[in-house]
Amino acid sequence: MTKRTFLKNTSLLGLGSLVSFSALGKVMEAVAHVPPAELAQDEEFWATIRRGYTLNSAYINLENGYYCIQPKEIFDRYIEHLKEVNLEGAHYMRTVQEPNKKAAAKKLAALAGCSTEELIITRNTTESLDMIISGFDWKAGDEAIMAEHDYGAMLEMFKQVAKRHGVENKVLSVPLNPQSDEEIVSMYERAITPKTKLLMVCHMINITGQILPVRKICDMAHKHNVQVMVDGAHAFAHIKFTIPELNCDYYGCSLHKWLSVPLGAGMLYMKKEHVSTIWPLFADVAREPDNILRLNHTGTIPVATDLTIADAIDFYNKIGIERKEARLRYLQNFWVSKVRGHNNVVLNTPEDPARSCAIANVGLKMMKPAAMAELLMQKYKVYTVAIDSGAVQGCRITPNVFTTTAELDVLVNAIKREA
Repeated sequence: MTKRTFLKNTSLLGLGSLVSFSALGKVMEAVAHVPPAELAQDEEFWATIRRGYTLNSAYINLENGYYCIQPKEIFDRYIEHLKEVNLEGAHYMRTVQEPNKKAAAKKLAALAGCSTEELIITRNTTESLDMIISGFDWKAGDEAIMAEHDYGAMLEMFKQVAKRHGVENKVLSVPLNPQSDEEIVSMYERAITPKTKLLMVCHMINITGQILPVRKICDMAHKHNVQVMVDGAHAFAHIKFTIPELNCDYYGCSLHKWLSVPLGAGMLYMKKEHVSTIWPLFADVAREPDNILRLNHTGTIPVATDLTIADAIDFYNKIGIERKEARLRYLQNFWVSKVRGHNNVVLNTPEDPARSCAIANVGLKMMKPAAMAELLMQKYKVYTVAIDSGAVQGCRITPNVFTTTAELDVLVNAIKREA
């Protein structure tokens, strides 16, 4: 029985939605033998996945990099968790809140490939990485290295520690179309001096989608006794890897992006040896210095979000990272290949397809990014986000697994017509 025949015979294609994880499981069992690269091109299969989402029909959403909406199955679980917490009230918070959060962190650590002693659940990437930047044991004259393409919130925190502690910040510019990993690694290495203490690098640059050679950067930096902090906001649950493979010292991400957890959940990883060296954002002197939970004292939080992490991981695992990554790469290449090299079109994402995944950035010559984003939305009902930062001017285009090639053709036709 072929994959296509199975899907038709199970009638799943006629359902209004994937009503349960078990229904999704049956679909995935039917395609278990199909190579991810082949499945990535099967619009009928991905239309089935799309039915598991509630989408706004007023526009085509190509700005999934900020916040990936939840499949209906995860959203329904989230509502149930909210009801549960609200029903129990203080009894829930005082009896099972902590063990439930530990269980979620354990499942998240398994997904990240690390120990629970090296990971905490935070509220977002900014909280995770700013905790490291602000809590680092800085001395006057220390140096930190970062890039102008790094996320603004972290750059702002580095500016604050510069004023507060006398740290010197070295801001580099990552090449938009590097010819090799070594070109990037050597750029960071040239900036290192005996005073350099911390290097920040994006796993995937949020404004261009470029994937950086993090492992090579970390190995290089460690030879110079420099610690590396990785901004993984757009890489975690987007491309296949485990955090220990990167050999970084710190890794932060937002789970409301590619894992599709409700808003308000992030993750911070750090090597066990560094835990006792970081000052918490909020004091917790009751725990031992090497207990990572001392960095997790943030007061009362929306605990239903933490509970939904496990549900989001279950959904993610059923789809499978190989299938997800292959589909996202296929979608990006589908539209980029049709506009790259076109007159008046500027691509701010590397030509080498291995250096990006779902995210790409496109601009129109002689048109401001804000004007381009407004034009795409008002005239073509395509929602994107304008990027006007440093050397990057264009709109960030971020499809998700529910995006269709027909929707991307609307984008392509719009770009070509306006160009």
